Parts: sequence; C-alpha cells; structure tokens
Amino acid sequence: MTPLVSANQLEEILNSGENVLLCDCRFDLTNPEAGRKAYEESHIPGAIYVDLDQDMSGTKTGSNGRHPLPNPQDWAKTKARLGISPNTLVVAYDKQGSVYASRLWWMLKATGHANVRVLDGGLDSWNGPMGTIPRKPTPTSQAIEPMPYVGLVSVNDVVSNLESGKNLVLDARANDRFHGQNETLDPIGGHIPGAVNHFFKNNLSATAFKAPEQLFKDFVELLGTKKPSEIIHQCGSGVTACHNLLAMEVAGLKGSRLYAGSWSEWCADSTRPIATD
Repeated sequence: MTPLVSANQLEEILNSGENVLLCDCRFDLTNPEAGRKAYEESHIPGAIYVDLDQDMSGTKTGSNGRHPLPNPQDWAKTKARLGISPNTLVVAYDKQGSVYASRLWWMLKATGHANVRVLDGGLDSWNGPMGTIPRKPTPTSQAIEPMPYVGLVSVNDVVSNLESGKNLVLDARANDRFHGQNETLDPIGGHIPGAVNHFFKNNLSATAFKAPEQLFKDFVELLGTKKPSEIIHQCGSGVTACHNLLAMEVAGLKGSRLYAGSWSEWCADSTRPIATD
C-alpha cells in the first residue's frame, strides 16, 4: 500500500463510511500559531487539528533539539486523546508540501499504527468542500498501549557513525543552511561531518510528490552502494527529515531511519564536530 492518497481517493474514502480520521497538520516554524489559526478559518470537513509543538513534540531540555519526540507513554496518551484507535485510518495533510503531515505519518508508523496515509499535494490538491467549524477530537474508548519508536537513531549512534561510516546521513535542509549560511532557526550553522544534502523540496513537483519511478532514480543515485537500512535521515529538528523518509517509502526504498534530534540537538553540544564544506 502506498503511503500517499490522492484528493479523489480521499473523497471516495470519506464517502464510503470507513473509519477515517483527517488530521490537519498545518504549521509555520516562525509563527507557531499560524497553522491552528488557518485550520480554524477553513479546513477539510471533519478534520481535527494536530499541532507540531503541542501534539507531535515532547519536552525540550535545551539539549535535545527544537522538536524532540514525545516519549512513548506521552505519545500513546496523545493518540488516545486525538481519537487514533488501532483500526482508524489516519489521513494527514498540510499546506507546506506535506512536511508536517510526514512527521505525523512517521510517528504513527514507527509506533505500530500502519493504517496512515498522507494526502498527496496537501490542501492545494483538495477540490472538495471546506469546513469552518473546528472539530474537537473524540478520545478513544480504550487506552492506547505505549510502543517504542521503531527506526529511531540516537545522537550516540550518529557520533559512533562518524568513525565507522557504516551509515549515510542524509540532511533534508536547504543547501545554504547545510553549508552553515543563512541559519536563522538554530544558534550555530553547519552540518554533521560526512552528511549528504538532499533538500526535501527536491521530492516534489509543485506541491505533490514526484512519481515513484523518479524518486527511486533520485535516491538510488544519491545512496550509491548504501542500502535503505543504512540511511539515517536528519534535518534541523526532525521534521523535514520525515519527508525524505516518506519519499523513500513512496519509491519502494523501505527501512531507512530517523535521527529525530537532528541538527538542533547536534549543535547544542560544543564537543560535537561541525562541517560547513
């Protein structure tokens, strides 16, 4: 099953009476209230709002990055509060090229919820009706069991990889930030030594994902001799990295992993090396 769903397919699903939960994940890193405000003004009817900061991130310590993952117990409680039962089809969308929807997709898949899709093209692809009445989530009737994140890589794993070089680190940020230029989100610019840059927007044609065949070609050229299981994705704070992960899945290249702390965690410790070349 492809992780993507088209707008036409989504309309069919919504009309079929299937148990589906639409999740509006719009967000703006420079204006954290903008996504919720946009949702309250207009959204696909029946959608709930899922907030990057409030729902998809854990407690910041100053050394664990800008959007640390919530621990498995807290994430299980959030899933229950949002109404994500094991048999619920979750469809996530945003208006930022599916970046924030990808984060929700990864967090659900990584904790055992396989039935999740991303609306390809996001809200820009939707030609159906729009709603203006926010929907409050309906919590699940049963507790959701906490599950560890599968495919998660720690900062210590990335440090060890500096010497072994066993894994290829793929950085999803824009090329200028990768090279330490125009850094406005993190206190220090640069990248993890040995990392390769693949800007997440290279996965898109306009607002939708490129064809699976094209994505496969793009990533195979990038990975060289590395297998998908030897790829570690990162970005600034573990969000756009999920976009590269999703794109690889669309291409049929499954099994790559996420370093969720990403650059914002890496650069918080001055003993960790930094590259700008």
